[in-house]
Amino acid sequence: MSKIRKVRSLNPNRDPKKPCVYVGLTGLTTEERFANHRKGLKSSFYVKRFGVRLLPELYAHLNPMPYEAAAQMEKDLTEDLRRAGYTVVGGH
Repeated sequence: MSKIRKVRSLNPNRDPKKPCVYVGLTGLTTEERFANHRKGLKSSFYVKRFGVRLLPELYAHLNPMPYEAAAQMEKDLTEDLRRAGYTVVGGH
């Protein structure tokens, strides 16, 4: 995915040794949401095309939370992961 110009421009400090991750929020379980992405149901292009697996070690400690907190956490987690060298898509 690092060949996609938009992804590169959003992640100028990415570490190529770290995986590309998608950050989002949902009212479903993460497993259900990932399955929907893969099926093309309200999916992210990146997850549908490139998604391989979930990385619960990056998010399990954050669930569950109220919507307002989750919306802010989505942004904060995106920034934190980018600072740590991950290539991040989503995270509006």
